[in-house]
Amino acid sequence: MPKNVLVFLTDDHGQWALGSSGNDHIQTPNLDYLADTGAVMQNAFTPIPVCSPARACFLSGRTASQHGVHDYLDNQPDHFERDWLEGQATLPELLQNRGYETGLVGKWHLGNDTKTARGFDHWGALAGDYPIDATGPARYCVDGELETIAGPKASVITDGAVKFLRNRNKENPFFLFVGHVSTHSPWDGHPRRLVERYTSHDFTEVPQHEKYSFGVQNLESRELIDRANSRTALAQYYASVSSIDEGVGRLIDELDSESLRDETVIIYTSDHGLNCGHHGIWGKGNGTLPLNMVEESIRVPLILNGPDILGEQRHNEFVDHLDLFATVLDLANLELPREIDYAGRSFAEILAGRTSGDWRQMQFCEYGNVQMVRDERYKLVIWNDTGKYRLFDLKEDPREERDLAAKPEHRNRCKDMLNEISCYYDRYSLSENSGTRPGGPEPTNVTSPWICETG
Repeated sequence: MPKNVLVFLTDDHGQWALGSSGNDHIQTPNLDYLADTGAVMQNAFTPIPVCSPARACFLSGRTASQHGVHDYLDNQPDHFERDWLEGQATLPELLQNRGYETGLVGKWHLGNDTKTARGFDHWGALAGDYPIDATGPARYCVDGELETIAGPKASVITDGAVKFLRNRNKENPFFLFVGHVSTHSPWDGHPRRLVERYTSHDFTEVPQHEKYSFGVQNLESRELIDRANSRTALAQYYASVSSIDEGVGRLIDELDSESLRDETVIIYTSDHGLNCGHHGIWGKGNGTLPLNMVEESIRVPLILNGPDILGEQRHNEFVDHLDLFATVLDLANLELPREIDYAGRSFAEILAGRTSGDWRQMQFCEYGNVQMVRDERYKLVIWNDTGKYRLFDLKEDPREERDLAAKPEHRNRCKDMLNEISCYYDRYSLSENSGTRPGGPEPTNVTSPWICETG
């Protein structure tokens, strides 16, 4: 029988802000429970460190240079009303065709929030501009009807998920996509009872007084953060994670009450990472200009729990949302479509406790005309608009402060890693959608970095 699939894809949840990632100061007991009784992928990455394209990567299984979305989408009519994955098979579509009942609650951010997207039977998307106030009333599109619902976003989104579970057709397996947003800026306005858990905390686990040496501050990192009150913002951010954790616990309880836990795969991840003062940045890949690929921007939490997934697992293989797309299909007993060359590979065998000795040794990321490759020790980032590249030794320089690209002893390493990038994106790109095509990708907002000053 196909397994039910419950996916939490949270906005802006950095991997570092989780108990199972070693942060003993943030309170995430429900996510820690899923981690302790399931599997944690300790080297999980986003293929692109910004929201809309990262979501498109997971939902389509394609790199940004294949699906064509390279930056976040604003609500201009030509962006808002468009099906950005038109002609591309999506995960909910493939599962729906297999007999799954499919639903979304929370953030969509891939076009028209007020219209049910292809592949979904039920729709409960946040409808409106981002970012959204954490607790104030917001518009939701509930199966075609716009409703204004008050209350903390984590609670309202969880309510919608519970409603889906209770009202679905019990004869069919389900796929439920829960898009939490509480961790997105502005980092303010979260439930007082949660914020007060952290107001006296010193946050020494977050690197203090760092500076970004390879560009200038941008967007959230320049406009939405009062650095003199960064501890207040951190208390709010931690509270946002705890509020989402409470929602995760409610849904675990709901699955238990319906005797569905043994038939359901639960997946928790984020669209991309987030810096909260790390490297002196508040934000993700577009928190600086030129765009950055620091570890906190590209690393994501990834916890999997369910039948055929052994507990107490910690894995170090490089995986990303492209692999997660393939893994969900595998867990649902579906094969990858044969229409394109998918970069992702299912890691279901790893979750079942079987070794995979031929797993890849490198991880690739892109953001428009910026590309990155890293192995266990070294990371190379190239800004293709200028041809500038930098090399970092993550073992000796984990804070990514020293560029080694000009060192003669690293000349061959740089050459080899640049070649790895070229080979990967030559294979997993379409010329009309490539992030490095002449003129840059199609702008999807007024701040798209390839139409702005790069600093």
